[in-house]
Amino acid sequence: MAEILDRLESLLPAHDVTARVEAIADRLAPRLSDHAVGVTLLMGGLWFAADLTRALARRGKPLIYDALWLSSYGQGTQSAGACQLLAGPQRNLGERQVLIIDDVVDSGVSLAEAVRILTAAGAAEILTCAFALKPAPGLRAIEPDDFAWEAPARFLVGYGMDHAGRYRDLPYIAAVD
Repeated sequence: MAEILDRLESLLPAHDVTARVEAIADRLAPRLSDHAVGVTLLMGGLWFAADLTRALARRGKPLIYDALWLSSYGQGTQSAGACQLLAGPQRNLGERQVLIIDDVVDSGVSLAEAVRILTAAGAAEILTCAFALKPAPGLRAIEPDDFAWEAPARFLVGYGMDHAGRYRDLPYIAAVD
């Protein structure tokens, strides 16, 4: 573990993370209905979702909360190109607006799969957002409706993003090379 911590390069300090969450909440709040459901993509989206849902509530847009657990990275540092559904939504989404909240979008495979699952669950409208948008390695499966930070094409950790389950708890975002 110490070897990786020594190789971390801080890219976005904690105060910049906070500022970007506030900015995306400003953009999203006018687009959300009064009964929108926020669906976090677990595990990585949890940190961003916690901050974003509080920021939206301060703007008069409290979300009903749910989660979707998908896995596309496993223990590796690159997306496997396919998703495994570990747990689906627990709420009835019929005729509801849904905001999907994710930590990072690169290939877009996880986000596209989440949209497919939630559409099949009856969502009336789906908006998508991610904290970080990385350059696509090719044609992206889906583009998020909004994102907080345009990230470099590097392996990121912190603020929900991990390396084999570690470093999600960092309050900043760093690159591991």
